[in-house]
Amino acid sequence: MNRLKKIISLAASLSIFITITSGCNMPGTSSKNKINVFNWGEYIEPSILKDFTNKTGIKVNYQTYATNEEMYEKVKSGTNNYDLICPSDYMLDRMRKERLLQKIDYEKLPNYKNIDDKYKSQSYDKSNEYSVPYMWGTIGILYDKQKIKDKINSWNTLWNPKYKGQIFMSDDMRNSIGISLLRLGYSINSTNAQEIKKAANELMKQRSLVNPVYIGDQVKDSMRSGEKEIAFMYSGDAEVLKNEDSSRFEYVIPKEGTNIWFDNWAIPKNTKNKTAAEKFLNYLLDAKINKKNVDEIGYATPNKATLPLLDSKIRNDKSAYPDKNVLNKCHVFTDLGNARKLYSDAWLNITSK
Repeated sequence: MNRLKKIISLAASLSIFITITSGCNMPGTSSKNKINVFNWGEYIEPSILKDFTNKTGIKVNYQTYATNEEMYEKVKSGTNNYDLICPSDYMLDRMRKERLLQKIDYEKLPNYKNIDDKYKSQSYDKSNEYSVPYMWGTIGILYDKQKIKDKINSWNTLWNPKYKGQIFMSDDMRNSIGISLLRLGYSINSTNAQEIKKAANELMKQRSLVNPVYIGDQVKDSMRSGEKEIAFMYSGDAEVLKNEDSSRFEYVIPKEGTNIWFDNWAIPKNTKNKTAAEKFLNYLLDAKINKKNVDEIGYATPNKATLPLLDSKIRNDKSAYPDKNVLNKCHVFTDLGNARKLYSDAWLNITSK
């Protein structure tokens, strides 16, 4: 079965499973035998949900989102009682500060010992009270090397008129503005109004130079089908495509540096089933279960017990697990505080043209 058919099949199976397990109940209702999980799209191996239910009797009502901001708004509204969410670093920090999360009882997570210490005590949760590391990775450029013969090593590629009509950009505000900031030599977390304005102006120029298409999770399928030759890409999605056809796809982390991101499980303040949520978290931390996830979705794992189980080709792939000299040029997104409005206003201007 080819990869595209596999994804369609898994999506169909997951849809059926969600329908069976959730029935007519949407987030907002809960029971001791059900949890409401809100996660990124294409970010779990679907059979894990069914296996967890078979093992524990706890049904998983599973829903997805496309951006951190979408997830934040739904959780903050209070109309959806999610038991588990998966915010990225900067968004977890914001939600923690706004008291939208509650502390996790790590004594209920014996498998938490599998998380490598270097992924704990991060800036967004220094005291390790609110988060459980799930996956990590970088953002970079994926290109079709059968069609692109030039050396690709810079974010400037995404502004090169030579590739007009052949570029996908991220529809995520932090990603695209962050790329533009790095290209100009600024911090990926700049809160300087003039720097943000310049970065936004460069994205406006990019539209006339290369006419990029802003895209989300579907970028993987779109590159697979040959719609364009170059794309902004998360490292895990790039790994999936590279593993499918290493003669065609190449992934690079640009020389100007990039974002290194960490996605973490967290428990919202208004959860109705914290005990079951922690059971699910502990299940996901099992080395073999985590391996199923890594094999399916392609991202790097913080689970030290999983690493020896992975194929050596994956463990040694520098796109997935970069060398220290590359990581030194990577930056974690931080919460922007009051500067968030500068970004959102700039993004509205960029995407409305």
